[in-house]
Amino acid sequence: MNYFSNSRRIVCAFGLGLLLAASNALAQETPHVKFTTNAGSFVVELYPDAAPKTVENFLQYVRDKHYDGTIFHRVIGNFMIQGGGYDARYFEKPTRAPVVHEGREALAKGGPRNTIGTIAMARTNVPNSATSQFFINVVDNGFLDPTPQQPGYTVFGRVISGMETVQRIRSVQTGPGGPFASDVPRTTITIQSATIEK
Repeated sequence: MNYFSNSRRIVCAFGLGLLLAASNALAQETPHVKFTTNAGSFVVELYPDAAPKTVENFLQYVRDKHYDGTIFHRVIGNFMIQGGGYDARYFEKPTRAPVVHEGREALAKGGPRNTIGTIAMARTNVPNSATSQFFINVVDNGFLDPTPQQPGYTVFGRVISGMETVQRIRSVQTGPGGPFASDVPRTTITIQSATIEK
């Protein structure tokens, strides 16, 4: 019997086991969130390695069911779709404290830019002001990327399935609605649920 050969098989099997465990660990580090809307569903993959505070903030809103019943209140077909802050009556939902802006850090870690299909945090002109609202880029919006001169917007994930739903939302007719003078879908687009898939 060739004990050396058997040992090699054991070592190889052990190495394969470690590789599979590492792959599973990496898979767990990129959570997926499924959004179900009255226009269809889509799934986003999040990147905690690039923007850990932003991803955790977003996931906590998902766990708290904050997004359920909110609307996409701002849709600009050649720019982005924005939601996560208002209900169907245009009442702004209460939020937690703002999350620290991670735009430059995320980009430095190899995170994605504001390209078509990526998801980023919406905010005011103050960098550290993002709470629950997010937007999905429907075109490449490089001018939103962080630079040494401007903080930009923190991209923390990407749509990995259901982009046709995002395209459907971007194509709706818009006008005034609630407190907004323009860019509000004339047919309300409601997030029925947001759930963590893995």
